Amino acid sequence: MQKLGLNEIREKFLSFFESKDHLRLPSFPLIPQNDASLLLINAGMAPLKPYFTGKEIPPRKRVTTCQKCIRTPDIERVGKTARHATFFEMLGNFSFGDYFKREATKWAWEFVTKELELPVDRLWVSIYEEDDEAFDIWTKEVGVSPERVVRMGKDDNFWEIGTGPCGPCSEIYFDRGEEAGCGSPDCAVGCDCDRFVEFWNLVFTQFDKDEQGNYNPLANPNIDTGMGLERIAAIMQGVGSLFEVDTVKSIMEHVSRIAGVKYKENPKTDVSLRVITDHIRSTTFMVSDGILPSNEGRGYVLRRLLRRAARHGKLLGIEKPFLFEIADTVIDASREAYPELEEKRKYIQKVIKVEEERFNETIDQGLNILNQYIDELKEKNEKVLSGDKAFKLYDTYGFPIDLTREIIAEQGIELDEEEFNREMEAQRERARSARQDAASAGWDDNVFSRMDKSITTQFIGYFQFESVSRVLAIISGNEEVESASQGRQVTILLDKTPFYGESGGQVGDTGVLENDDVLIKVVDCKKLGDGKILHICEVEKGVISKGDEVKAVIDVERRKAITRNHSATHLLHKALRRVLGEHVVQSGSLVTPDHLRFDFSHFAPMTKDEIDRVEREVNRVVLDSLPIKAEEMPIEEAKKKGAMALFGEKYGSVVRLVTMGDYSLELCGGCHLTSTSQVGSFKIVSESGVAAGVRRIEAVTGLGALNYYASREQLLEDLAVVLKTNVNDVVKKAESVVLELKESQKEIEKLRNKLTQESVDKILAGAVEIKGIKVATARMDALDMEGLRNMGDALRAKMGSGVVVLASGGEGKVSFVAMATKDVLPKGIHCGNIIREVAKTAGGGGGGRPDMAQAGGKDVSKINEALQKVAGLVEQQIK
Repeated sequence: MQKLGLNEIREKFLSFFESKDHLRLPSFPLIPQNDASLLLINAGMAPLKPYFTGKEIPPRKRVTTCQKCIRTPDIERVGKTARHATFFEMLGNFSFGDYFKREATKWAWEFVTKELELPVDRLWVSIYEEDDEAFDIWTKEVGVSPERVVRMGKDDNFWEIGTGPCGPCSEIYFDRGEEAGCGSPDCAVGCDCDRFVEFWNLVFTQFDKDEQGNYNPLANPNIDTGMGLERIAAIMQGVGSLFEVDTVKSIMEHVSRIAGVKYKENPKTDVSLRVITDHIRSTTFMVSDGILPSNEGRGYVLRRLLRRAARHGKLLGIEKPFLFEIADTVIDASREAYPELEEKRKYIQKVIKVEEERFNETIDQGLNILNQYIDELKEKNEKVLSGDKAFKLYDTYGFPIDLTREIIAEQGIELDEEEFNREMEAQRERARSARQDAASAGWDDNVFSRMDKSITTQFIGYFQFESVSRVLAIISGNEEVESASQGRQVTILLDKTPFYGESGGQVGDTGVLENDDVLIKVVDCKKLGDGKILHICEVEKGVISKGDEVKAVIDVERRKAITRNHSATHLLHKALRRVLGEHVVQSGSLVTPDHLRFDFSHFAPMTKDEIDRVEREVNRVVLDSLPIKAEEMPIEEAKKKGAMALFGEKYGSVVRLVTMGDYSLELCGGCHLTSTSQVGSFKIVSESGVAAGVRRIEAVTGLGALNYYASREQLLEDLAVVLKTNVNDVVKKAESVVLELKESQKEIEKLRNKLTQESVDKILAGAVEIKGIKVATARMDALDMEGLRNMGDALRAKMGSGVVVLASGGEGKVSFVAMATKDVLPKGIHCGNIIREVAKTAGGGGGGRPDMAQAGGKDVSKINEALQKVAGLVEQQIK
């Protein structure tokens, strides 16, 4: 048996099946394409489903792949055992109506015995109990000894999911020897112990199961095989788990070096080493495929993996971000098979590091609060954390609920899942009620459900700005009416219109509807999901009736401004992808006559240099005067041309492709210019964050950009007046003022430190000693909570040993802080318990750690009385 590295095995497998006339395809991305049933690719055949179902024609009838996969249902078990992992690679050979059972079994046996040189006396085969054909092929044609072919039931050796294509399967096992077994005399193929390792599954898809449960033979049976790369590598290298396979081991060794711990020396640290090693493999590949950390979908899976790994880093004593460094080793181990890892090395590291830094900002505060909750439960001898508290950690502090579950489980505490789910549902309900129903644009759905279904509006306004149209319907007060007179606010539907109804982020047009007797002002225009275009109107003159003819005229200058901004969003989208990377995808937009707003996926605030580069890129394309064209075509044709479809948008079979030279291709139903030069100029006015992993740019174009420059110029002139200088010297004068201010602040700080020191000395002079422990208390109404903490730190440092309790009643707000030096904690001192009792006296509450706690209160008049209790509370605590 050869001892081969994981990368060698992968290449051997793919080359072997290439020699059998298979087309080698690269791994598909982890993000499923056109498959809403999957969050992430979790099997070798998953991205090939369209070929198996006949929806798409495969590039060849024989295909071989090594597919990167992620499975997370058992994420909590990863690390606790050496068996479980979230990331793995699946080797496979596939036949789409070409070869079948005979070739699949013969080639599988040839590969494992000839190419890998696995000893035949260590190999076993399982088949479906009724598959006599497979038995004969294995024993009579392949030459496997009949006693080594095990018949197994439907649960083990028959693949099916509901109705549709299905079939028996055959698996190849490796016998690791009695020493790896469970010791049972009944131990055999199929046992749950580690002796017999199944490493290759051959699925013979030969039936079509109907709704009556009948299995009908398929006209063109298929072959779908899957061999876990890490699993066969472990066998070839003679190791007990995937974590000891060469490439994976190199990752774990990197973690070990940073943490200063070795694998297999301590069961507790082994768990953390396995968690980090597995999760960084998953996250590196996910980020490479364009997934960014977020709070939903696959982005949440990524965030959960990263934060779970970061938390286990802390358990190993690693306080600084480190996962981004480990990603380097993951890339080095896999870059030959996955060249995109090398291409995106810096990007992958940056995304991971930013998420680590974000997590570090929240984890400490969240852990402190969670530890307080755990301490309180232990004091009360309770074993259930309330869902309300877990929700507060999640909602207020961004502390992952999965992490809460994991940490409290380690302490033998359960979560009140029912209460947590109620809180989550209440939050969702609040969000739902806060949102306007976009589908009905705020109108009563019943108005349109009662309306004649034949009423539709033809939009003719891409380049035609007026039309003679007929009134099909008038709505007033959620009722359809026959007519409306002067002063009424109504919604009008026309048979055809140049007015664009708000959709796709572009606001609706305004303008007028008129004839000799009527003048109607159109103040807005909406588009419903069924295509109806609603003109929101005010009748300014005359009476409008159903069936009337009107001239519909849009505000052309307003439309031109909107169109400039809409075309600019396409240029901005492309420029962002060029400057920041292909991971950038539009996640929302608003196009108005005054400005554009563009939301996009990105993991960090843009730097000044990045903003400047994007701005210059857009203006360069504007100056290039590229032609802008819009063309309707089948969606498949548009995709072949390379059109970008926006995530979350629903497209029909026929789509509108907007191209700007060969620079930008996007599916879009909005209004656009005929040349990029008509944008005029483009200026980014702000860049900000709107959610985790989502950034927002606001920009102006054309006259809006000129107005922006003029306002900046005026601001500069106003600053010059305030600073009493001329425009050219504003920066120099401002620097001088800032310098003077810094000097003044230094003087103020010196005075403040002097006053603090005097206060510290005065407070400590009044300290009392209780059973050998100094206790100092003081009321300082001039300080807020932060000021109390700073003063407490100063007192504790100067005191050296003892307890400090401070209070403030400034502005009618009661605040308490308690601190203790570490040497008094073993004597029974617990600041959290002290502060809780002190605050009760003032009608408040609080708590904290043994060495530091804070609280609030309601009754300022009780502060002095509360402080007088401190000495007695300390005395009660001393052991």
